[in-house]
Amino acid sequence: MKPRAPAFEEMPLPLFGDADEARPVALPPDRLPSYIADHRARLRARFTEGGAAAMPDYELLELLLFRALPRQDVKPLAHRLMEAFGDFGHVLAAPPARLLQVTGVGEAVVQELKIVEAAAQRLARARVLGRPVLSSWDALLDYCHTALAHRETEAFRVLFLDRKNMLIADEEQARGTVDHVPVYPREVVKRALELNASALILVHNHPSGDPTPSQGDIAMTEKIAQAAEVLGLVLHDHLVIGKSREISFRAEGLL
Repeated sequence: MKPRAPAFEEMPLPLFGDADEARPVALPPDRLPSYIADHRARLRARFTEGGAAAMPDYELLELLLFRALPRQDVKPLAHRLMEAFGDFGHVLAAPPARLLQVTGVGEAVVQELKIVEAAAQRLARARVLGRPVLSSWDALLDYCHTALAHRETEAFRVLFLDRKNMLIADEEQARGTVDHVPVYPREVVKRALELNASALILVHNHPSGDPTPSQGDIAMTEKIAQAAEVLGLVLHDHLVIGKSREISFRAEGLL
C-alpha cells in the first residue's frame, strides 16, 4: 500500500552550514564601497515606496541576494541568474543543483531563494485551506501556478476533496521528464478511497509553457474519469498549468 503523504507536504529544504550564511546584523556602511551601499539604499527605497511592481525581476532578485551576500556587489549575479533561468519565478523554483552551477552561487544563496519559494507557496496555500475549493477557484489557480508553473519537469498532483468540496489533501502523485509524467489511474482512485475522498481535481504542468493538453493527457484523464465513476467519485476537473495561463478540461469540453 502506498504510504499516506501529509496534505500539502512540502519538500524538505537542504540544511546548510554557517560558513557563508548571511548573518542578521546590520553591516556598517564603511564596510561597503559607497557605490554599492548607495545602490542598495536606492533599491530598498524604491521597494518601500512602490513595492515589487516598481522593480524589474533582476532588481527584486538583488534585494534577496543582499541578505545572502552582504559584502558583495550582487547585481552581476542577479543578471547571471536571470540569464540562466529566464525570470524571477524560474530562479526561485530552480533545483539547488542547477543553481549551484551558476558562478557566484553558494549554499547561502540557494537557501535564501528556497526560503522565499517556500514562503510564496505557503502564502498561496493558505488562501485555499479551509474554504470550499469550487467557490474559491481563483485562489486555487493561484496556488497551482505558484507550485507548478516554474517547474523544469512535469509533475502530477491530485487535489482530494470531501463531500462539501473542502480540501482533504493535495498530493504529488508522480514526477516525470520535461514532456512526460507517468500516471496510473488505479493508484489515483485507490488513494482517493484511502482518504475517504468524494471528489478529485487533477493538476499537472507543462514545462514548455504551453498548457495545451496532449493526446496522452486526454487519454489518461478519460481513464481516471472512468475509474472514478465506477467507485462513485466525482472528477471535477483536470488543470494543465503553463507558464502564464492554464487550461481547464471542464471549460474546454474535454471532461
